[in-house]
Amino acid sequence: MTAPARRRPVISAWTAISPFGYGREAFAGGVRSRREPALEPGGPGDPAAVVPGFDVRELFGRKKTRAMNRVSGLTVAAAQQLLADMKLAPEGDREHIGFVLGTTTGSAQSMMDLTRASITGEQPDHVEPAAVPGTVMNCAAGQAAIWHGLKGPNATIAAGRTTGLQALNYARRLLMTGRAAQVLCGAAEENSDARSWMEHHRRGGPATLGEGCAMFLLEPADSADPRSVLATLTGIDSRICLDGDLAGTLHALVSSLLNRSGIGAERVWAAVGSRFPTGWPEDATLRRLFGDEVTDRVPPVDLIGDTSAATSLFGLASVLSLADGADRGEQDHIVVTACDDDGSVAGALLRLGGER
Repeated sequence: MTAPARRRPVISAWTAISPFGYGREAFAGGVRSRREPALEPGGPGDPAAVVPGFDVRELFGRKKTRAMNRVSGLTVAAAQQLLADMKLAPEGDREHIGFVLGTTTGSAQSMMDLTRASITGEQPDHVEPAAVPGTVMNCAAGQAAIWHGLKGPNATIAAGRTTGLQALNYARRLLMTGRAAQVLCGAAEENSDARSWMEHHRRGGPATLGEGCAMFLLEPADSADPRSVLATLTGIDSRICLDGDLAGTLHALVSSLLNRSGIGAERVWAAVGSRFPTGWPEDATLRRLFGDEVTDRVPPVDLIGDTSAATSLFGLASVLSLADGADRGEQDHIVVTACDDDGSVAGALLRLGGER
């Protein structure tokens, strides 16, 4: 999907809360150094990369946070950081700021805790009422809007490992149709015993999970300050593989994005995939399209563990971390892809900086 240049969404700011720490600089520093964060034991003993020292009550106080789960806390904190970077005053106009969040299920831990309470209590309905909202998938997005007074459209997207790019596309449509003047678009996953056990059984073995929230400010090119534009969303698309040729589906999708935008592969500075488990041909396909140098320019997104639905947006944050101040020559575009074991494939093409 492409759009007129003046209305194309641009990324004007971003932030991340990750196992590297809090904020854009902490994440960028971790990516540039390619250092692996410290790991902690997960639910079934699998290792996990967690946000260091993250505690919702300590960060926001005990008032109104008693029932806030971890994924909501990560989301609210990331939105707070991004709004501060936007230099938006507390009393500033937030009527037309939309919020789009990608996640797998919301908080698996909240769901399991409520289910356990309904089984172990004297009666099934003897559960803590305040715990119920935390089991709903869109709880984190709703909490962020409430805490920060964002009154524009509010949406939660769940599409497996392609979630982050699907959220980006949803935010694009909100801007293109004029339903929002600006959109905070992110994806979040929490580390918890429940999620660790679910992933362990789904994969049939151990996995190193990660957690955090990556979030971006999107606005139309014609209303953004050109000096603040970090990247322009040139094209985005998704497909479903129906014939078993996953590599062919991804190759066709990326080639289509390039062709429709009139961009040759030689102009792509970096290509980052979702690092699907071993056996998936995503990495090999990107190498065939762009070569080893372009594909290896960004460290693997699973450097911070498997962040599931947040994978592709952490990948985008990784590219922007390295592109800042880099000598790129004529290579002015980046490609971000994501794939899931259900056959879904998504990809985005972005131009670094604003339109020429």
